[in-house]
Amino acid sequence: MRIAIAGGGPGGLYFAALMKQLDPAHEVTVWERNAPDDTFGFGVVFSDETLGGIGNADDVVHAAMESRFARWTDIDIEVDGERFTVGGQGFAAMSRKELLQILQRRAADLGVTVHYRAEAPGVDELRATHDLVLAADGLNSAVRTTYADVFGPSLDRRHNKYIWLGTDLVFEAFQFYVKRTQWGTMQIHGYPYSDTGSTFIVEMHEDVWRRAGFDRTEDRVFPPGASDEYAVARIAEIFADELQGHRILTNNSKWLNFTTVRNERWSDGNVVLLGDAAHTAHFSIGSGTKLAMEDALALAACLHEQPTVAEALAAYEAERRPVVESTQRAAQASLEWFENIGMYAGQDPAQFVFNLLTRSRRITFENLKERDAEFAGRLEAEFARRQQASEVAPAMFQPVRIGPLELRNRVVVSPMDMYSADDGVPGDFHLVHLGSKALGGAGLVMSEMVCVSPEGRITPGCPGLWTDEQRDAWRRITDFVHDRTTAKIGLQLGHSGRKGSTRLMWDGMDEPLDEGNWEVIAPSAVPYGAGCHVPREATRADLDKVVADFTAAAERAVAAGFDLVEVHAAHGYLLSSFLSPVANRRTDAYGGCPENRLRFPLEVFDAVRQAVPPGIPVTVRISATDWMPGGTTADDAVDVARAFIEHGAAAIDVSSGQVAKDEKPTFGRSYQTPFADRIRHRVAGPAGVPVIAVGAISSYDDVNSILLAGRADLCALGRTHLYDPQWTLHAAAEQEYRGAGAEWPVQWTAGRRRPPTSRTDKVPPRLSLLREGAGGTVHLRWTPAARTVPA
Repeated sequence: MRIAIAGGGPGGLYFAALMKQLDPAHEVTVWERNAPDDTFGFGVVFSDETLGGIGNADDVVHAAMESRFARWTDIDIEVDGERFTVGGQGFAAMSRKELLQILQRRAADLGVTVHYRAEAPGVDELRATHDLVLAADGLNSAVRTTYADVFGPSLDRRHNKYIWLGTDLVFEAFQFYVKRTQWGTMQIHGYPYSDTGSTFIVEMHEDVWRRAGFDRTEDRVFPPGASDEYAVARIAEIFADELQGHRILTNNSKWLNFTTVRNERWSDGNVVLLGDAAHTAHFSIGSGTKLAMEDALALAACLHEQPTVAEALAAYEAERRPVVESTQRAAQASLEWFENIGMYAGQDPAQFVFNLLTRSRRITFENLKERDAEFAGRLEAEFARRQQASEVAPAMFQPVRIGPLELRNRVVVSPMDMYSADDGVPGDFHLVHLGSKALGGAGLVMSEMVCVSPEGRITPGCPGLWTDEQRDAWRRITDFVHDRTTAKIGLQLGHSGRKGSTRLMWDGMDEPLDEGNWEVIAPSAVPYGAGCHVPREATRADLDKVVADFTAAAERAVAAGFDLVEVHAAHGYLLSSFLSPVANRRTDAYGGCPENRLRFPLEVFDAVRQAVPPGIPVTVRISATDWMPGGTTADDAVDVARAFIEHGAAAIDVSSGQVAKDEKPTFGRSYQTPFADRIRHRVAGPAGVPVIAVGAISSYDDVNSILLAGRADLCALGRTHLYDPQWTLHAAAEQEYRGAGAEWPVQWTAGRRRPPTSRTDKVPPRLSLLREGAGGTVHLRWTPAARTVPA
């Protein structure tokens, strides 16, 4: 093959070397605009997983890298002068300059032609004269720009400012400094990369950056290679204590806003993107160099394995895209956490540290317990102390109050539509469904959305509370829960709005009924999506009837014995559609500005609150974002939550989306928790109102991690309880917890031990002289013999 590579950074050089190693007959040419000794940045960090791949692919490169690594296991976090050390992580870093030198030598030894200080020829020329053109030309890729209509790039410029620096202070571990200054919160990301230096990245929100005067050089254009010396001097002054008299080092150091790069496609014919040209991930979660070298390895392997370039490029993207997107999801969570770091100013220092460590959701409480059991134990003890609990226990099993209602634990069975009622009357199925979840140990079991009127149903199978017969059927269920379990049971009240008069889910979700249709109303005559009903715009008389229906249903809920009532103002149903500008196009007092869109949902909430005695809490579920342009945002959700709290909401249940069919959610583990986190810290927590997190929370580790980090007060799980109705009790057994937070029904006590398996039957002998971890957590520090003396 004739291969042209635009960009002689680590990704391009490593790919060139691998291709020549696989077949010396390949003709590989690299064009690099910089000189061979031009290096931007200081250190690069690698995971053991990536290093294993490099070792398998090229032992020469691996051996040269390994001889230069700084290695450590600890993370040091200093918050306003209070220092924490968490061990057991495992890191390896090296100088970016030395890495480039290693790859340059390897490429030269294998016969790769590299043109330094040379711009690559035009991409059209290269693709006509080569079998493959690799764009490894970085964040501002010229190749990607040339074919933007094909690659479909998306460039997300973020809010924080950061500057990449170094220091001759050699850190002993990964070092975070979080400093609350008079201008706001600033943070340092630091790590050692040699025996003489460390990377030193300063980051802060743009508002903080401006208040601190760093915008003084905002309009100045720095020549290539020059650094912002004013910024460096200010940073040295602000972080004088942290630098301990050591110097700040610069290398083309200027203030930047991180840009997340995504592309719809990574290849076009024989042109392919690699590294930052294809994707970026925030520096707080990993190294762009690491991702680029992983790309290079996968691309070289696919070209070697596949019979044609087209098949190889398709295989490369199919293999790498899921890995990259997973990394980008974690990086997005991390960068957004740092953008909002000031939100956590009131957290207990230990909780703040755990929050920081788990920001990307890749590290969890169980991970931490395996790595540093001492710190994990401290977290549980601190959580129990803050809750004034009588015992130290897993966070999920600590009691919690929602208004006047006390729950034995913090697990909620989320509302799940079952579409199995007969004329709105719940039957034996609902008794078994909800009864089994209550027997399974959850602190609170929520009904599915119970409709306030026949025309407020989603489907003909939805249950209701518009008749006394329905009330009495619900009473049978609440009596069972109260008589046979330790759980409390809540009712979710709602009106389907424009999403009503549709088929049962398994017959065609959101599809209109073929027969038996009823008229649906909405704030505006805007359908939920293509092929859905066009609703009638609700009149004042319609709204008055809806308020009366909610009131009557709430009164029946009290008579039916429910412990809690939740007003459903999420998921695109009637109240939710009033809140969303996507669905609400009204020009009267109920449309337009956010205050007007809130008006009717608050009228309904007030009516329900007034109909329910003070001893029964009334909560609300909201959609924190519409997941589409022009819809509600996470900041809007804070204002919505604040309004409901001011009207007496005892808890905020934070979901998202389902307001329009063409939404584009960013799915992932616990993907909705950041919305709950924001509402809890900005409005609910300070008001003393608990927040419930929902959405792809599936393990007890996720629940404990969310609670310990202070992102929510309770966690609602739906599908998880369908998979395992006794999920809470099983979580207690797996954590070896026995206490008031998870009491087994007396009939089931014989089953509270996990059944033996082939693995647990075997009792292994002792085969090591020293027990692993016998001395506690191992803290490996980077302590080279040579130290640079401060100037």
